[in-house]
Amino acid sequence: MEILTKKHQKLYSSFYESTHNNDYLDNKTEILVGLSASLAMNCSPCTSYYLKKAKEAKINKGEISEVLAKVMAVAAGQKRLQAQEVIKNSGIDIESYK
Repeated sequence: MEILTKKHQKLYSSFYESTHNNDYLDNKTEILVGLSASLAMNCSPCTSYYLKKAKEAKINKGEISEVLAKVMAVAAGQKRLQAQEVIKNSGIDIESYK
């Protein structure tokens, strides 16, 4: 089932394909950026796609590990800041928790 109209699907497909033809990023960088974005957005099909592309491009396990670590660090930092904001905006005295 396709939610987008044929017109919108065609426009999306054209845009998506254009992101693979970069003027400034080399192929390896484009794959690693795509992998990090797909991990950050929790897109399993995209993560699988970029992991396969990484293998084709001979990107090694260490490079993939560093991308995953960076995504994990950003996600953890975002959750820490989210909790701090909720505590502050809710007037909760977290120091009173024992």
